[in-house]
Parts: sequence; structure tokens; C-alpha cells
Amino acid sequence: MARSPTTSDVFNAVAEVQRRQILTLLAEGELSVNDLAEALNLRQPAVSKHLKVLKEVDLVQVRGVGQQRLYSLNPEALKPLYDWAATFQILWTGRPDRLEEHLTELMAQQKGDHP
Repeated sequence: MARSPTTSDVFNAVAEVQRRQILTLLAEGELSVNDLAEALNLRQPAVSKHLKVLKEVDLVQVRGVGQQRLYSLNPEALKPLYDWAATFQILWTGRPDRLEEHLTELMAQQKGDHP
């Protein structure tokens, strides 16, 4: 199966580690390209390229303040990622409940075997 272009799919866009790092930084507030480049120890053109991809899939928004462009996270665009990851929530939250249930069943069986 052919892979979707990075710029058309949120999942492909966040598959790149530096884009995830950008999103993490933007979760704390607006930043300029230069702020992001400094924080990530990357060159400005590389950060701009990543921001372009994130903007095309609507994960980031940009606004002009004078001559500066400030980027911010678009939380609504993260919903497909959240919804997908939520399907696995049972793996990290459901196991303790299932363990307790299983132990209760084992104790009941033991009591039934030993009057």
C-alpha cells in the first residue's frame, strides 16, 4: 500500500521526531521560528520546513506580529491522534482492573475447592 504524502495526513506529519518536538514546544505557547530553531538546535530553514508541513495538516497556526511570525499549536487538529491513541487506553488503564478481577476469581475458585 502506498504511503500518504506527509503533508496530507496528521499521522505521517507527526511521525518525524523533530516535528513532535516542535509540537511539544508549542504546547507551552507561541514561538517564532528562531525561538524553535534555538530550542531544538536546528537551523532556521529546517524548522521552517517542518512548520510548513505541520501547518499544511493544520497542526499549527501562524499569526504575524509586526515582521515576526508566531506559531502556535492547534489543539483541535490533534483530536484524530488522541482518538486513535485512546483505543489503546485499555492497555495502560484496564490491566489493574482485570488483574483484580482475575485474582478475585482465583480466590473464589480456591475457596470452592477447599470447603
